[in-house]
Amino acid sequence: MPCVHNHILQAVKAPTLNTQSVLPARTSTEPPEDSRRRQLIEVTIDSLAELGYVGTTLAQVTGRAGVTPGLVAHYFGDKDGLMDAAFRSLARRVGAHVRARLRMVSTPRGRIQAVIDANLAPEEFAQRTGTAWLAFWGQVLQVPSLKRVQAVYQRRTLTNLRAALKLLVPADEAQRLAAMIAAMIDGVWLRAALSGWREADSESARALLTEFVDGRLAGKAAASDAPSRGMGASLPPAGERFASVNPATGEVLGYVKVAGAAEIDAAVRAAQKAQPAWGASTGAERARILRRAAQILRSRNQELAELETRDTGKPIQETRVVDVISGADCFEYFASLAQSLSGEHIDLGPTAFGYTRREPLGVVAGIGAAGLGAWNYPLQIACWKAAPALACGNAMIFKPADLTPLTAVKLEAILLEAGLPAGVFQVVQGFAETGRLLARHPDIRKISLTGAVATGRVVMTDAAQTLKSVTLELGGKSPLIIFEDAKLDNAVSGALLANFYSSGQVCSNATRVFVHRAVKAEFLARLVKRVGAMRIGDPMDSATQVGALASEQHMHKVLGYIERGRAEGARLLIGGHRVTTGELAKGFFVAPAIFDGCRDDMGIVREEIFGPVMSVMEFEEEAEVIARANSTEFGLAAGVFTNDLTRAHRVIAQLQAGTCWINHYNVTPIELPFGGVKMSGLGRENGRAAIEHYTQLKSVYVAMGDVDAPY
Repeated sequence: MPCVHNHILQAVKAPTLNTQSVLPARTSTEPPEDSRRRQLIEVTIDSLAELGYVGTTLAQVTGRAGVTPGLVAHYFGDKDGLMDAAFRSLARRVGAHVRARLRMVSTPRGRIQAVIDANLAPEEFAQRTGTAWLAFWGQVLQVPSLKRVQAVYQRRTLTNLRAALKLLVPADEAQRLAAMIAAMIDGVWLRAALSGWREADSESARALLTEFVDGRLAGKAAASDAPSRGMGASLPPAGERFASVNPATGEVLGYVKVAGAAEIDAAVRAAQKAQPAWGASTGAERARILRRAAQILRSRNQELAELETRDTGKPIQETRVVDVISGADCFEYFASLAQSLSGEHIDLGPTAFGYTRREPLGVVAGIGAAGLGAWNYPLQIACWKAAPALACGNAMIFKPADLTPLTAVKLEAILLEAGLPAGVFQVVQGFAETGRLLARHPDIRKISLTGAVATGRVVMTDAAQTLKSVTLELGGKSPLIIFEDAKLDNAVSGALLANFYSSGQVCSNATRVFVHRAVKAEFLARLVKRVGAMRIGDPMDSATQVGALASEQHMHKVLGYIERGRAEGARLLIGGHRVTTGELAKGFFVAPAIFDGCRDDMGIVREEIFGPVMSVMEFEEEAEVIARANSTEFGLAAGVFTNDLTRAHRVIAQLQAGTCWINHYNVTPIELPFGGVKMSGLGRENGRAAIEHYTQLKSVYVAMGDVDAPY
């Protein structure tokens, strides 16, 4: 019997890989003999699942496979040889899953979890595989060759467990605990199998083993395991767990433990203990650690990009060049600013002078909420919040979006590796209630939120109870204005970047595209042609340009808006349907949609969809299009394409948006502040402006003469 699951305790323990990336590819270049042998093994497993060990005979297998008995005898000899090959195949698959998970973790606790997860994975509880394994277990004592398969499987499991446990507990205890965990893995699975999968499932089995291990290790974890924890010195008690799902395949990547009030309190206490020393360190000392973190991020770009792609569904061609690298740029930039943080000297005449001190706030929190936003660039968002907070001497507790919880935990481990003191940056996981615990906590002095407008209102209300400062980066329905003198190919490129990057899941997207009547027809012709050539596919394929939406629920919401657009009278020029061909059948893929004939009052024009849906409208006069562009409750971003730079600056000055582009779109260098106005938020991220939001100013009056008191 084998096993697998992925659990994250305050952090990622062992993110699972797509099963397809682990098993050998079956390609047309496979030698015919190997292909036939593999086919016979698969048929044997099917037969074992249906008929059991006794009912599976050589004649039965050859009949199913449509081959002669002599061919089976040629490859396997007799029934025992065939069964041995079938069970070795199953065991090799589990071994491959274990190795894949072990490659994805760097802590002893994570390696233990990888073994548990690999042996209790959903695929091992599937009827076909599980029943075949049950047939194997029933014959182990009678068939020597099968006994050898079992011995190898058990030896490898114990070896992996002991190696990790020896780094956490004394050697003799590691030996005993490894045997207990291995026995529980087999026992939990066997009970589930004997009950016909009614008394246990993969998720509950993994949760049971995880809770058992956590209980035995509580208070004994070695310092080497620190990167796998996000709550301070000890592992928290078991709590509610939720799954992180690969939106391209529907596969469960891991399980995340929700932080409740006790865990948040523990995280705040750890932050309060660590922050004073961090805040008292020099800017140069902080800068060295932040620069080291940037270097580690760059060195692990490929590994982190792959995890980000699996967690978000975004194409690897995006995550490889944007998500991780932009996070590294952020740490590098704020490392430089950390060395130049200062107040000012104020001359008050011959008897006094004054000066200001720029001091850290203390413990701050960053929240990546679900709703609209925050799942799209989870690692980048974590970096955008962490880098300025840490540069200014604060401690930060960060909660990633529940849809994409994995890479923030990797960032925590990287910062610790770079030399950041434990407790200065911690990751907590959960849903809205976990975020509200942070917003309401009296010892947290600031909240930085990326999320939906509705979430921003709640966070601002909660923060007001203790007069926290807030930075809110919320939603948008941004305009892109294309004048008649614009370079059309550039304008089309800008519109594509403004609508379909990250499958349209970008808060600053310009989904209202206003095109001058004189060039609209040509613009649409070029636009539709290029969209039609976009490649929708497996996000792990470097040729893929359009990946999956973040969740099934969100996909249905986007498809609902597309149907609503049709019902409102807009004309769908291309796309707008769910893509389920081939390997995409289990994913949440929507073909990029372009609507023409849109009116300003349509739902698809006024409401944020956060998906690959573009609404195109025409205009004639400059004043007209500015008024229409500003006719929205949002004000996050805006763009203008024109060759008349005087007009470009004139129009930009009148647009009610916090972040604007001229002849480009969605480019966000760290040096420039990013944020919105109106319902799109408060405050700014990035640039020197971010320093204002993570420090407090202290004024000091210095007397240089005697005190003249009138008393």
